[in-house]
Amino acid sequence: MSDGNAPRYDKEPHLSVIADAQSDTAPAPLNDYFVECDGARFAGLHLIIDFWGAKRLDDLKFIEATLREAVDAAGATLLHIHLHHFTENNGVSGVAVLAESHISIHSWPEHDYAALDIFMCGETEPQRAVDVLRQAFDPDRVEIGEHHRGRL
Repeated sequence: MSDGNAPRYDKEPHLSVIADAQSDTAPAPLNDYFVECDGARFAGLHLIIDFWGAKRLDDLKFIEATLREAVDAAGATLLHIHLHHFTENNGVSGVAVLAESHISIHSWPEHDYAALDIFMCGETEPQRAVDVLRQAFDPDRVEIGEHHRGRL
């Protein structure tokens, strides 16, 4: 998807937890944190995001603060952040580990490019994390792919 046609994931109905839904083969356990969107049930939403023409991709402290803000905006629970700053190109690779899964970043500042993943389950709003990341890194072009993980 290109930036101009990127879907909004916070439209109604938004992702919601399926706590006690039944399947054709066996009942789902309570609090399995599967989500439902437009009638589909799945483990979580995985967004694959490419930022081109992005800024501040070598600023470790800024990236950490941005990841924290994205987690908060999505309504997720931060467990741990681990970032590594490469000396060869000043790129950063890292992950915010969430109770609901993760947000990861891999940056190539010499190309103004960042590859990001957002995978979330439960009652989260991953598009809000995308909005925070987009505002922070101010890319010229954004491409977003969407995958429903663990589709039932």
